[in-house]
Amino acid sequence: MPVKSFEEYLEKHLKWKGELQQLRTMLLSTELEETIKWGAPIYVLENKNVVGLGAFKNHYALWFFNGALLQQNTELLVNAQEEKTKALRQIRLTENEKPPISSLKKYVEEAILLQKAGKKIETKKNKPLTIPSELKEAFQNDIELQTAFNKFTKGKQREFTEHIANAKREETRISRLEKCIPMIKNGIGLNDKYRK
Repeated sequence: MPVKSFEEYLEKHLKWKGELQQLRTMLLSTELEETIKWGAPIYVLENKNVVGLGAFKNHYALWFFNGALLQQNTELLVNAQEEKTKALRQIRLTENEKPPISSLKKYVEEAILLQKAGKKIETKKNKPLTIPSELKEAFQNDIELQTAFNKFTKGKQREFTEHIANAKREETRISRLEKCIPMIKNGIGLNDKYRK
């Protein structure tokens, strides 16, 4: 079941319950509004994503959707996926770290000011879609699959192609393809379950 509230998110991440509650309190002390997107708490300003909370096995994090634009508060920021994410940055905290609320609030306040100013990193549009060889071969053997794939938006097509292509081992690419085929044929996007 997809998460529908902050409380449900906490129930799935009890290890970080206290830390996440502290971060939430800090975020709600600003003008940001809480919502749930992609199964996680996201804090928005005029429906624009500013900050998100994340909990993982070994750390919890604050995500800044336009974190690459922060200039005054940058020391704690990391790019989770070099070469992939242009704007998104995060601050990772571990078990031994209490959330430094006053420091973190400065990052959030700068992110809010950037959002109010309309600052954002432009993403490249119409980047060519590269279809992995495994998917090309599947299209040749199944015209229904290709027809269904072509009905998706470019963005959803890219999600499938990158998901398959990004696997390092051939067995993993084939396994991912096999899981994607029924989704494609049924018109279900790879990440639809995370969308509201």
